[in-house]
Amino acid sequence: MPLLIKIVMLSLVLMLSAQAEEQAVKTAKDPAQSLAKALDSDALCTRCHDENENKPILSIYQTPHGNKADAHTPSCQACHGVSDAHVNADPKLPKPPSPDIVFSDKSKTYPAASADARNGQCLSCHQNGLSTHWTGSQHQGQGVACSSCHTSHEPHDQVLAKGTQPDVCFNCHKAQRSETHLFSSHPIQAGKTTCSDCHNPHGSTGPKLLVKNSTNETCYTCHAEKRGPFLWEHSPVFDDCSNCHTPHGSNNTPLLNARVPWLCQECHTADHAQTVNSGANLIDGNVTTINGQQAAANLNPRSFANARACLNCHTQIHGSNHPAGAKFNR
Repeated sequence: MPLLIKIVMLSLVLMLSAQAEEQAVKTAKDPAQSLAKALDSDALCTRCHDENENKPILSIYQTPHGNKADAHTPSCQACHGVSDAHVNADPKLPKPPSPDIVFSDKSKTYPAASADARNGQCLSCHQNGLSTHWTGSQHQGQGVACSSCHTSHEPHDQVLAKGTQPDVCFNCHKAQRSETHLFSSHPIQAGKTTCSDCHNPHGSTGPKLLVKNSTNETCYTCHAEKRGPFLWEHSPVFDDCSNCHTPHGSNNTPLLNARVPWLCQECHTADHAQTVNSGANLIDGNVTTINGQQAAANLNPRSFANARACLNCHTQIHGSNHPAGAKFNR
């Protein structure tokens, strides 16, 4: 193809592209016009729902949902529905008909819409990101609505703040509230960690709404030193951290399901001193020895209960890379 024809064709493509871009700019919404339209729409509601309302309706303009500089910001009707019967009601009526969508469960004026109806309004914008797995999640299956946890009209949404989020979750999860007050717990009460550090309330591909696909992967986000891989792996650790630990709180440090040695004995039921069963190769079988000599005070106790702490010897219980660490010793 001659060079001249190529140049003409390229010029034509560039010209058409510039025209298309110019047309797109012309047809785009004017931000000022869009803002005015949104405020006019809201004015239908705020002419009645003003600063005299018991509920802080106008404070929504202090939240992302009220930021009219953002073209994605919804209007009142975008969330509550057109609500013609409510907007155009006879002012002489003692109470106008209900809006199409009422979000508050605590409203004394109108009954709340169904959880599916309320969630449908929210998911029309918030379908992606954290809410990707909402459909089919435990909270969705239990009929939980977005407005059950979130307060969109208030500038400070408790569930979005690390210090106050647990109080919102504990409204339903009362057993977990009590567990956080036990002797050993994650620093939830101190505000250093919170529920959403481990759980995704909007749905998850893992169990128990965990942020990762398994319990271990979730724990490893903080406890990376336990991840491994190790030369010597402890099977229950590799399988599931909750085999030994309870995440919300325990009276056994550190967050253990039971005290040592009873926790260990749930799996290690054989006589620790017998070579056949445990490989400990201790003299005189079922008694503890000191330098190969039987101590008078230890004639009866089993050696695995010595000092009632298996971890006195098996210190690397999560796994070891030491050549001598087959027994998870130091």
